[in-house]
Amino acid sequence: MVFAHDTEEALLAAVALVNSAEPPETLTTVAELDAFYDRFGYTGRHDGTRTELDEVRALRQRLRTLLLAERDEAVELVNAILGEARAVPQLVRHAPLDWHIHAVPPQAPLAVRVGVETAMAMIDVIRADEHGRLGVCADDECAGVVLDLSRNRSKRFCSVTCGNRNAVAAYRARQAGGE
Repeated sequence: MVFAHDTEEALLAAVALVNSAEPPETLTTVAELDAFYDRFGYTGRHDGTRTELDEVRALRQRLRTLLLAERDEAVELVNAILGEARAVPQLVRHAPLDWHIHAVPPQAPLAVRVGVETAMAMIDVIRADEHGRLGVCADDECAGVVLDLSRNRSKRFCSVTCGNRNAVAAYRARQAGGE
């Protein structure tokens, strides 16, 4: 594990949220927001409304900018998100996790909690100087964000789809070249 469990989970959620804006766009229905909430283990307030969905979707570009920012720029963005939310880090424990950090109350809107949890995770990325673990998909037709949590830092594609598309293209190129 590169980061603490809650840091990795927040980063994975942020990448999934950001990449939901890439074609084919996802996170377009309240049901998809419900699935996102469950998949990434969010707790606390979840209104399950179109308004909440729109608020979470509105975060995508801001989080993309944060995830792909250079280290010093990321610090400014993290501090802005935490300041706007009046974040106060506290240790909390709830099933299935042991003690971990939350910085806004569980009744805060989901979009605020997603933003703050991403900012808190980015604190660990910044402090560990691990920005190299975040980047843009190596597929020329994709602008998705990649989070590389592998030991050898070898992840290049945002999804299996992009990886497979490139593997097939490389295979075809080798076949066409007579290799």
